[in-house]
Amino acid sequence: MVVNTQPAGGRCPAAHPDDPTPCVGPVVVTVLDRFNGGADGCEHHGARLLASLDGGRVYALPHAAPGTAIRVFKAADGIRPFCWFDGPRVDPSQLSRAENRARHGA
Repeated sequence: MVVNTQPAGGRCPAAHPDDPTPCVGPVVVTVLDRFNGGADGCEHHGARLLASLDGGRVYALPHAAPGTAIRVFKAADGIRPFCWFDGPRVDPSQLSRAENRARHGA
């Protein structure tokens, strides 16, 4: 089995072109949108992508360490959608899921 430890071109497919951050670690997850379109990524970009999707899902790749998908899922909860964009964030769609829960007392 070949394990992708260094993304081709320096960044994984889950990294948004406007997101300036580098990959953190190997490609270990697949993030899917509600229509089953997806991208493989490192934990960092997987979480950022998942946070930006409505109805997204994350799955660990076969070579990933146990708990990888859960870590990405939990990290995405506190990340604002498209977090690399600056500007005021006041609408629920611009806030993280954790921020929306805190606002609504859930």
